[in-house]
Amino acid sequence: MNYLLGAFKPACNISIAFSDGKTRKQVQLKKENGQTVMVPLFHSQETISGMISVEPIPGKKVDHNGIKVELLGQIEMYFDRGNFYDFTSLVRELDVPGELYERKTFPFEFSTVEMPHETYNGVNVRLRYVLRVTISRGYAGSIVQFQDIVVRNHSPPPQLNNSIKMEVGIEDCLHIEFEYNKNKYHLKDVIIGKIYFMLVRIKLKNMDLEIRRRESTGSGPNTHVETETLAKFELMDGTPVRVSSTS
Repeated sequence: MNYLLGAFKPACNISIAFSDGKTRKQVQLKKENGQTVMVPLFHSQETISGMISVEPIPGKKVDHNGIKVELLGQIEMYFDRGNFYDFTSLVRELDVPGELYERKTFPFEFSTVEMPHETYNGVNVRLRYVLRVTISRGYAGSIVQFQDIVVRNHSPPPQLNNSIKMEVGIEDCLHIEFEYNKNKYHLKDVIIGKIYFMLVRIKLKNMDLEIRRRESTGSGPNTHVETETLAKFELMDGTPVRVSSTS
């Protein structure tokens, strides 16, 4: 039985090391199995480089038809798992067909890579960037190793960021006006605003403010929307007696 189990072990070990791996910031990434791992953080237009080591199992040799590394940007819909849309695909050939008897190391570099979209793990879709090393073989089957990275892109603050005013209500019963200090926020911003009760002719129990994340996938009649509440705050308990504001 031990012999049979050993037959399914990879013929070699593949490791990926980034050139600035010791100094580059690491962030958490949730894997498909629910586990969280630390992976390097990159931004668009950065260079991704490093070394890839291939080490055959001691006493064995690896016949191959070539070794390559790919940098892929992929979108996967969870209802269609396993099928990826590649919006970024770069390839570097590392070795020509031959044989490996001992550990061999290959340098790689993807210069000033355009990575326009940020890494995202949602309810129905995920967007990821991954390095994929492939040792191509014939009947024995290819050996593949993956290394995820996270991409975050920062854009400059908008030159114009006007306030938002909205009106909602029930005719002749309730008239409320909302005011927010701006219409675009940084992820670490504080949301500041006011709520005016212009008309109140019904009994109100309380008032809550929720911050929700809205995910929309698909297009046209196949659009699917998921909403998740990120935070909830109680602003008022009971009915206001006169026109008041809450900030």
